[in-house]
Amino acid sequence: MNKVSILGIEFDNYSLEEFKDRLINRLNNKVSTMVVTANPEIVMAANKDPKFMELIKKDADLVTADGIGIVLGGKMLKTPIKERVTGYDLFTWLLHVGNLRKLRVYLIGATPAVMKITKAKIAKDYPGIELVGAEDGYFKDDLKTVAKRIENTEPDLVFAAIGFPRQEELISLLRQAEVPAIMMGVGGSFDVFSGAVKRAPEVFQKTHLEWFYRLITNPTRFKRMLALPEFVVEVEKSKKQK
Repeated sequence: MNKVSILGIEFDNYSLEEFKDRLINRLNNKVSTMVVTANPEIVMAANKDPKFMELIKKDADLVTADGIGIVLGGKMLKTPIKERVTGYDLFTWLLHVGNLRKLRVYLIGATPAVMKITKAKIAKDYPGIELVGAEDGYFKDDLKTVAKRIENTEPDLVFAAIGFPRQEELISLLRQAEVPAIMMGVGGSFDVFSGAVKRAPEVFQKTHLEWFYRLITNPTRFKRMLALPEFVVEVEKSKKQK
């Protein structure tokens, strides 16, 4: 089963390696590609916002299960998802690909301080990358203006970290313009990449408790974390409606 439907979102049921194969194929053929890394928060937001739901359905080429809650939802619906595929893992792997292939990369999002560190780290660790744009998320322009600015740089890879649904709205504009790039919303990935936020230790990752680590290290996330139990309740309801 290549698609798993959870609360209206169609997830591509591939392993991390299978996602990589598909992205390489699309990169080789310069196919305009919008990747949505959807966690329970994004699924719940899309269920409450018809425009956001329609955007994902219409413009997303690949949707990954970014969050153990999504994998759990698949199990509850008896339509198992192969594995969790995080935006951060795809982001760092694509940087590696970009370095090897000397690709043109555009970054947008995070704070000015985080973007400064991110730029410096890419220059040091991925010298093959041509960084054609690197702007923080505090821009004043509207998304159409920003999208045109990105398009004019002729990027191969675009990473937007301006929070959902804005990052998906921005990438949707680029996708509609058929910009021949791999384009992905990456949430807080620049924060982790720069070291401003620590990723959960491996023991938390392997036991699928990254969400708990984020909560105990940043209690202000509590309100956002409420999306997870809400998501589980809604998946349970959807089971009964089948």
